[in-house]
Amino acid sequence: MTFEILVAILTRLLLVLLFLPFSALDKVLNFADATKQAGQATSNRTLAKALILTGLFVEVVMSLGVLTGVADRLAAFLLAGYCAVTAILFKQFWRAPDFRLRGPSKGRETMWDFLKNFAVAGGFLLVTFGTQADDVGAFFADPLSSTNPYSIGTTP
Repeated sequence: MTFEILVAILTRLLLVLLFLPFSALDKVLNFADATKQAGQATSNRTLAKALILTGLFVEVVMSLGVLTGVADRLAAFLLAGYCAVTAILFKQFWRAPDFRLRGPSKGRETMWDFLKNFAVAGGFLLVTFGTQADDVGAFFADPLSSTNPYSIGTTP
C-alpha cells in the first residue's frame, strides 16, 4: 500500500468515523433512547422508529460507499443531506430558552453541534463535487459514479 492510498483511506475513514461505527452502534445498542430522541421530530412512535432505522441505514450503507469508493459521490451527497437534516431537526439551538453568546448556555452548546453538523456536511460535499468548480458537473452527469479514490495516476 502506498502512502497516497493510505492517506486517502484515512481521510475518508476520519470523515465517516462518526457514523460508522459509533453512531450506528449507538443506535443499535440504545434503540429505545434513539427512538425517544427521534420523538423530538415527531410524536408518532412508529415514525420515530422508522426515522432511526432510516438513519441507521444511511449511516452504515453510505459510510461504506464513501470508504470503498462505490458510488461514493452519491453516498457522500446523501450523508451531507443527513447531516443537514439532523442538525435542523435535533440541534435547534434557537429554541433553547437560555441561548446566549456569553456565559453558561445549553443553547450555545447546541449551536456548536448544529454548526459541526454543517461542517461535516461540507466535508461530504467535497467528496461529492470535488475541489474545483468544473468538477461539479461530473456528479450531475453521473451521480452513481466513483471518484476512484484509491487509484494513482488516473483521473476519475
